[in-house]
Amino acid sequence: MIEAEVGRILRERGLTLAVAESCTGGLLSSLITDVPGSSDYFRGGIVAYSNAVKERVLGVPGDVLATVGAVSAECARAMAEGVRGLLKADIGIATTGIAGPGGGTPTKPVGLVYIALAHAGGVLVREFRFVGARRGNKHSAAHEALRILHDFLRG
Repeated sequence: MIEAEVGRILRERGLTLAVAESCTGGLLSSLITDVPGSSDYFRGGIVAYSNAVKERVLGVPGDVLATVGAVSAECARAMAEGVRGLLKADIGIATTGIAGPGGGTPTKPVGLVYIALAHAGGVLVREFRFVGARRGNKHSAAHEALRILHDFLRG
């Protein structure tokens, strides 16, 4: 289980983690907390499904939401930085996207997901285009977030 390996590395390094989720709806936090002892490194998570929560709680700038939208690299970056600061964690990770089946457009299709990881040295943002149904897209996004975190920690 990648979540157990991530937890082991976080614990060994004395690092803390916070999560901001939109399209994964708490699934990423659930996977992280499936690991016994995850309270040693997991500060918590915010499920910011609405733009108002993204803006008011996580500090996503209103102009980002108005110009490029919630499903964007810029929003994912702001969410990751916001949750990292809000929960005073070493690492913040965020997911935002269109799980489906509705909500897609020609420029932002169902399955488009942005995942961001914020740390002391900056922010990594990755774009994905998953092709599953809603549940599959949510699971794919949560697992990719764990993979990104794992790769970052193994650095």
